Amino acid sequence: MSTSFWLDRSPMQRKCSTYDAIVVGAGISGLSTAYWLQKEDPSLKIAIIEKTRLAFGASGRNAGFITCGSVEHFNRMIGKHGLEGATEIWRFAQENLRLLQQEIIRDQGTSLGFEQNGAYSLAAQANEFSELKSVSVTMGKLNIRTEVLEAPDVLKRVGARNFVGGIRYLDDASINPVALVRELAARVKVELFEGVEARAIEATPNGTRVLKTDAGDFEAPMILLNLNGYSAALHPWFEDKIYPTRGQCLMMAPVPRFMDAPCYANFYLDYFRQLPTGELLIGGFRQVEKASEVGVSDHVTGPIQNALHQFVLTHLPQFKNVPVTHRWSGVMGFARDGEPMVGSLPDDPQVFFAGGYTAHGIGFSFNTTKRLVDLVYGREVPRWLSARRFG
Repeated sequence: MSTSFWLDRSPMQRKCSTYDAIVVGAGISGLSTAYWLQKEDPSLKIAIIEKTRLAFGASGRNAGFITCGSVEHFNRMIGKHGLEGATEIWRFAQENLRLLQQEIIRDQGTSLGFEQNGAYSLAAQANEFSELKSVSVTMGKLNIRTEVLEAPDVLKRVGARNFVGGIRYLDDASINPVALVRELAARVKVELFEGVEARAIEATPNGTRVLKTDAGDFEAPMILLNLNGYSAALHPWFEDKIYPTRGQCLMMAPVPRFMDAPCYANFYLDYFRQLPTGELLIGGFRQVEKASEVGVSDHVTGPIQNALHQFVLTHLPQFKNVPVTHRWSGVMGFARDGEPMVGSLPDDPQVFFAGGYTAHGIGFSFNTTKRLVDLVYGREVPRWLSARRFG
């Protein structure tokens, strides 16, 4: 977040503009924040500041899964949060999907690439399959719909070989993430400033806040940060709470569709889906180079890309002779405890934030930003979601 002397004196800079709220970040989280703010008060004048362009960050680089729960198996969530806490987080994600369908997707499902066919969690080893079956039993008692599949069922449903079984979460969904962001943008009345980099936040004598950018100043009574993996670049408070973490993906040319729903494998670390148009998208394998998959660079690496391709050859022979068309990565924001957070900065209650989605941004952000706006208006938010849990 540095600016040269020359750029700081650039004639491109504009005079300070005043708004009711300034949102930083034009991804799913930022657009959702603007949506809920205007749902609360349609008269609000809102500016959205984006360093690159709409959906250019993780929002436009993910696999499009809308999954419930978190980055861990439900049994492990129970071990971490207790049964009541794990169930509350799962229900929160279910509500996120319901709200997306009710408020944004509506009857636009086809144009947004939205499908609600569930999602599989597949096991290549007997111990993981045993845990998945245990998860299914526990969820059944909570009226969370799942289905257990043996190896022949996995082969029939998703065409995937060399798995011993799995479970299907029946209510999960998938979408074109960039189409979703564009639809969100169409639903809000904001001034979007793309190609503008936020540099700092300053207080004014009249009690407002000024966002300093490389294109001039923006002033408002409140600023709402939706930077996720890039949060620490604007304020040091995030340095030990939201860690920038790279996730890599690979895309292969289309073949006739044979997979009926998205899939997770290897305890949620790896994931793949066949798009409605037949392409295969696969991501994950961060564990291959975990120590180096940190920071805000969005480059790809040979070892992880090779691991992704080898997975396809091992489990999805339908793509054996199909060319790779795209390789990319995106920077996610991993929370210190694995759960998203909303709050205001300890040293400035007029600067609010949401982030730490930990690879489940679409599955959490719409409901999370709704709760962020609750916080802005003085309403209570769940303790597990509140950044106050960090002290």
